[in-house]
Amino acid sequence: MPKNTLTMDELLASNDVQQIKTGDVIEATVTSVKKHEVWVDLGANGLGVIMRREVGYGQKLEEGKPVTVSVIDPEMDEGYALLSMRRAAKDRGWDELQRVFDAGETIEVVAYDANRGGLLVELEGIRGFLPVSQLSAGHYPRVSGADKDEILQKLNALTNQPLRVRILDISRKENKLIFSEKEALKDDMQARFSELKVGDAVKGVVTGVIDFGAFVNIDGIEGLIHISEISWERVENPRQYLKVGDDVEAKIISIDKDRLSLSLKQMQEDPWLKEVKAFNKGDVVEGKVTRITPFGAFVQLSASVEALVHVSEMGDGDDAANPEEVFRLNEKKEFKVLDIDTDNRKIALSLKEAKKPKSEKAKS
Repeated sequence: MPKNTLTMDELLASNDVQQIKTGDVIEATVTSVKKHEVWVDLGANGLGVIMRREVGYGQKLEEGKPVTVSVIDPEMDEGYALLSMRRAAKDRGWDELQRVFDAGETIEVVAYDANRGGLLVELEGIRGFLPVSQLSAGHYPRVSGADKDEILQKLNALTNQPLRVRILDISRKENKLIFSEKEALKDDMQARFSELKVGDAVKGVVTGVIDFGAFVNIDGIEGLIHISEISWERVENPRQYLKVGDDVEAKIISIDKDRLSLSLKQMQEDPWLKEVKAFNKGDVVEGKVTRITPFGAFVQLSASVEALVHVSEMGDGDDAANPEEVFRLNEKKEFKVLDIDTDNRKIALSLKEAKKPKSEKAKS
């Protein structure tokens, strides 16, 4: 313990000093910073010590720096006062945080830890929570299959970096302090949304790829590319086309509240319209069976053109054919083109017409 030239009794006798007591919040000056403790000068009240656990998260202390402390014990057996910066910060912190909440201010916080539910934050000596659901689109942990370990890994990456937030809920009585990054960006997001319209081309970064599509961050706004809008080809697995971190340019196809619906394929010419020109009504063409359903089968005629063979066009006779008995996946057969509907991107095929002898085809 650092030495003091005068005893507490001598100081009190020589000065008109009000003796400190438990619970007082007072100002002090740092005199020594050690590994497990911080020593401070209390002026006429002598010396005090702050144990490291009572300093508080994120405090940078150096000699000569003024600090506010709360008195735990005004005079230990050794003659110095036991103090807490954490308690002093809490006493003042609730009032300050209530003011920030009432004013709707945006503030900056740094998370000191994370769990699977969100980020742990300490501000003004008070511990609070930033739930995953209140993270911005750019920070939301998009993971496949809701993998909890992967979510925690992504949240840990957000600790020790500044985040702009608003206080979502506060209760000193319940010791509750909830933050929201989404609320802090809300006004800015609304301004950006007002500048966007359906048909606009926007640039963004892929933040998550799931079974039904991909999420994209567009300057803080969340967009979704549905699996049906990734490519003009039939997409079975979005992960074969996109990965987290990819830069993409997409077209806005709808705006719903705080999310954009996007399309990658509409940024390119529809290859169907180009490839369908190779087919004419009445042609006999070869195609590969790609899907079998109770009402028929889908047949791939080219890279982008798929057609339907209805169950009624599979065989002759009154009884309806069973598509699963007529076709096998990936087998190739010849079909006759019955109709081409360019507006609705549909082609109707017939298996039974393709099987007819040329003389019968000519009659029909």
